[in-house]
Amino acid sequence: MKYDLLHIQGKPYVLVPLHDYRNLADGPDDDALPEDVLNLLAMDEQSPVKILRKHRGYTQAELAKEAGISRPYLTEIETGKKDGSIRAMKAIAKVLGVNVGILA
Repeated sequence: MKYDLLHIQGKPYVLVPLHDYRNLADGPDDDALPEDVLNLLAMDEQSPVKILRKHRGYTQAELAKEAGISRPYLTEIETGKKDGSIRAMKAIAKVLGVNVGILA
């Protein structure tokens, strides 16, 4: 692979495509999210919870039940009205099979 070399304040940096960076940072993963889902997450236009919920095929009611939270609370998290408690976000991440950091 060929990458672009940049110099910022006299230090060399390598410009790596996002997909390649994720593979380098996380290592190859058979359960990795598809590139289209990763692109939606990177665009930051929708709630990551909503993106991943839809990708995994859950309705709001199903995800809320599995995570042990109410559906209205999940709706507030997805719409940005509430951030979601640490406990709730960990439970959602567990059900969705992702690291909680991806939901932030």
